[in-house]
Amino acid sequence: MRVLAVVLLAAACAAAASVASGGGGGELPEFREAPAFRNGAACAGAPTIHIAMTLDGTYLRGSLAGVLSVLRHAACPESIAFHFVASSTSPARRLAALRRALAAAFPTLPATVHRFDARLVRGKISSSVRRALDQPLNYARIYLADLLPRSVPRVLYLDSDLLVVDDVARLWATDLGPEAALAAPEYCHANFTSYFTDAFWRHPEYAAVFANRTRAPCYFNTGVMVIDLDRWRAGGYTAKLEYWMEVQKQEARIYELGSLPPFLLVFAGEVKAVEHRWNQHGLGGDNVAGQCRELHPGPVSLLHWSGKGKPWLRLDAGRPCPLDALWAPYDLLRRRGARDDLLAAVA
Repeated sequence: MRVLAVVLLAAACAAAASVASGGGGGELPEFREAPAFRNGAACAGAPTIHIAMTLDGTYLRGSLAGVLSVLRHAACPESIAFHFVASSTSPARRLAALRRALAAAFPTLPATVHRFDARLVRGKISSSVRRALDQPLNYARIYLADLLPRSVPRVLYLDSDLLVVDDVARLWATDLGPEAALAAPEYCHANFTSYFTDAFWRHPEYAAVFANRTRAPCYFNTGVMVIDLDRWRAGGYTAKLEYWMEVQKQEARIYELGSLPPFLLVFAGEVKAVEHRWNQHGLGGDNVAGQCRELHPGPVSLLHWSGKGKPWLRLDAGRPCPLDALWAPYDLLRRRGARDDLLAAVA
């Protein structure tokens, strides 16, 4: 509660200036250097935590805010290694600009940029309810086991529209048990059938995919996942996800929501459940209107603006939702005439 109070206190100052959002086209905006966060003596021998996020112009502002939130709340911030995935279709000049923005905000951050070959999903993506969900980079999470080196046995995948307000090591340490390849918060109260079309449920072979699962299939959000990469490779999960994308594209329209349904088809009922506190999702509203929403009941370790409404866009437009005030102090965008010491609120 103390952290949230400090965040709210600084929010009014951080949201006051109206600036360009720094989207996918044109020049990238400038970003301020984040405070330096160091390991303490107790971090000696701490394991390296590997975090994967995408890196592109449209969501760059959100990615940098997310990184800052992770470091701010980590007990051993220097023990975190970031893996950023950028599209292979990005021109060299744009990729260089993204690297410069990342280095300007976090000069000493242990980070690697991996190029995702968009041709891997060319011909496999079908249109969905929101254009942003149809971008090839949205599917890069399917290929993390191929993109990251074999020396990385486990990775925490995070979307670029979230804040971590707890020590990410607690999530990283999730026990996957003897067999699970993936861990994430599950939401079994959600209407699972709504994530697939009538054509899917009428087809006996398609619907039978959920038979003989360890548990009844439940919805989970793919914006926060702990993945055992060794088990992923051994299980051939990339090919299994691609199979359902090909069914959708070539045989029948069985879902409407981007890269999420293939994950449900492959993993629902086999996911290692994580506390809901690690993905308070849906703060961006639905995928059409992006309306304001409140937090779900219970403790909060991660705030996720999944949905159409992104906090930086609503703040810039002068029409923020109440919870967008929690995101504002982590915004590293350099505002003309603004004082750089606003970051003292999260240092």
